[in-house]
Amino acid sequence: MSNYSKQTNWGQFVPLVTVFFFWGFVAASNDILIPVFKKAFNLSQTESMLVQICFYVAYTVGSLIYMIVSKGLKQDLINKIGYKNGLILGLLISAAGTLLFYPAANMASFPLMISGLFIVGLGFSLQQIVANPLAIEVGPSETGSQRLTMAGGINNLGTTIGPLIVSFAIFGSASAANTEASIESVKIPYLILGAAFALVALMLKFSSLPAVTLTNVKNTDDTTPGEHRTSALQFPQLILGMIAIFVYVGVEVSTASNLPAYMEKELGFETKEVAPYISLYWASLMIGRWTGAVEAFDLSAGFKKILRFLAPYLAFGVFLFVNAIAKHDLSPFYVYALIIIVMIICDIMSKGNPARMLLIFSSAGIAALLIGMFTTGMVSVYAITSVGLFCSTLWPCIFALAINGLGKHTNQGSGLLIMMIMGGGIVSLIQGYVADLTDIHSSYIVGVICFAYLAFYAVRVSGILKSQGIDLDKISKGSGH
Repeated sequence: MSNYSKQTNWGQFVPLVTVFFFWGFVAASNDILIPVFKKAFNLSQTESMLVQICFYVAYTVGSLIYMIVSKGLKQDLINKIGYKNGLILGLLISAAGTLLFYPAANMASFPLMISGLFIVGLGFSLQQIVANPLAIEVGPSETGSQRLTMAGGINNLGTTIGPLIVSFAIFGSASAANTEASIESVKIPYLILGAAFALVALMLKFSSLPAVTLTNVKNTDDTTPGEHRTSALQFPQLILGMIAIFVYVGVEVSTASNLPAYMEKELGFETKEVAPYISLYWASLMIGRWTGAVEAFDLSAGFKKILRFLAPYLAFGVFLFVNAIAKHDLSPFYVYALIIIVMIICDIMSKGNPARMLLIFSSAGIAALLIGMFTTGMVSVYAITSVGLFCSTLWPCIFALAINGLGKHTNQGSGLLIMMIMGGGIVSLIQGYVADLTDIHSSYIVGVICFAYLAFYAVRVSGILKSQGIDLDKISKGSGH
């Protein structure tokens, strides 16, 4: 893709990141729906993971539909209808999915509930295919993935708030005596969410986002990286990157999805009491991504260094603020400020190199899960929650490394990467199955294996890109930091 501005076009970027917020809101809210549905419909841990299966596999189905339609048109669908119309269509599909929550709640139908989530996910798949490359496109290439990281930070603002709002809708305030899950109470927040989807689609219609993609009119030649290849699947960095996205989203989602069951069964928490910890997990991704977004701003080097330390604690402050509004006890969370220091050290050690960052943060993720598995009580909870910190920068690192050098095949590569978001559902299902066979504490070995592959990919992709003449230091600024 060809970046067309020397400065970030904030007028286009701001409405764009609204959809990132929605993705986070719904994804994290699923972690509250899982224990609610499990109790209300008398499901096993494996069966409860069907929530994640339906939501995340929808990304794969949506990507396949996108590719089939593009093949039928003999032209990339997004290149034909444009960025703006692609986002609008995706939002309207997701809005249609939320409408199913009304009859599903009235009928107390689990299949209808997860069907609604599936349709919401279908819309999100189209939005993701458009929005991720577009976040890089609306400004200079040097800060492209910093914008992607910033958008991820907005995504995690949604993941921080989502569990709290959905928990409040189901159980009432934190001080309320209600501990029983009401299926009917789920429909209102999702109907409101559907209305928000439609409203943002209307706003985008009148926004300054480009009506067509610049790749539609881009002149290319054989000297452009990737032009001599006929498919994105001919690039090894993409093939291995697809697996990396699969296991990355898998460990990110499954870690949070199984946390409520662990805290309820092993530590005696009520379902409503788990919400702030789910919020903290997703806020941890926001903490890391806000740190990574610092480079997207035109600031002096000295001020950027200061912001690298201030940004994570500003994000942590947002978490404390929204939980204070929700009237949750904040005293268990202050110690987390010390754990954030570990993430900052990892960030400094990475020196902005995407492959090095992927290796360091994946290794830290392995350490966090092993500590969580071999300790008990709140120590294990904080260790498992800190996985969010170490997942925070992985998406832009993998994305930047996987599509680097694809040239005109970048859109196709993006679609293939989005398809692998299904890992969020499949890995969650695998961990749920392992939990049923053993226990939830031990099931986190699944996440350790996922991080181990990501560490391998970090090493392997470095060699692949160097063999193609791509200098990792030159793309380090596009890695998310």
